[in-house]
Amino acid sequence: MTEELERYILTHIDPEPPELARLNRDTHVDCLYANMCSGHLQGRMLKMFTRMINPRRVLELGTFTGYSALCLAEGTAEGAEIHTIEINDELQDFIEAHFAKSPLRNRITMHIGDARDIIPTLGDGWDLVFIDANKRSYLDYYRLVLPRVNPGGFIIADNTLWYGKVTDGDARDAQTAGILDFNDHVAADTSVEKVIIPLRDGLTVIYKKPDLFAKHPACE
Repeated sequence: MTEELERYILTHIDPEPPELARLNRDTHVDCLYANMCSGHLQGRMLKMFTRMINPRRVLELGTFTGYSALCLAEGTAEGAEIHTIEINDELQDFIEAHFAKSPLRNRITMHIGDARDIIPTLGDGWDLVFIDANKRSYLDYYRLVLPRVNPGGFIIADNTLWYGKVTDGDARDAQTAGILDFNDHVAADTSVEKVIIPLRDGLTVIYKKPDLFAKHPACE
C-alpha cells in the first residue's frame, strides 16, 4: 500500500464523519501511540463489516481512544449494544468526553480493566468481537471469547501481520510471539473459518461455524 494508492482509496470511499475526524485529530494531538487509532479507511471497513453482520451484541477488546467503538456503533441497528474494554484508566476521561458527543452513545458501554478479568462477567451471546488489545495476550482473548460467541458469529482481530514481523525469523519480542501463536492457533482451529485481509497491519476475520449436531427447532 503506497501513500498515493491510499489517498486514492480515501477519495473513493465514504468520507470520515466530522466527529470521527475530530477524534482522530485529538488523538494525534493529545495521546501517545496515536498510530493505534483505527483511522478513516479501517473505520469505514469496520462499519461495513458490522453492517453486513447486523449484530445485536458486540464486544471490543481495546478501546484506545474510542474511534473503532464509534465505527462499530455506526454499523449496528437500533437496540444493539456494544461493550468495549480498555485497560488504560488514564484514557477514560478522554474516551467518555468523545462518546458523550456521539448520537450513538447510548449503545456503548465502556469497561476499564483487564479484558481477561472482565470478559467472564459480561455473559455470552456475542455476535461480533473485535480484538485490538495487548498483542501478547491475543490467544488468551481468543480462548476466552470463542465459547461465548454465538454460532454463526464473527471475531475480527487487528494487527495480525504485525508490521511484517510475522515473516521475520529474527523478530523475537513478546508481542510478535503473541501474534504468531494466535495466528497459528486460529489457522489450525477447524471450528472456525478464517481469512487474513492485508489492510493496514492485517485484519483476520473469523467465522464461528454453527454446531452441526445442534438440534434444529423444526426437529423437536
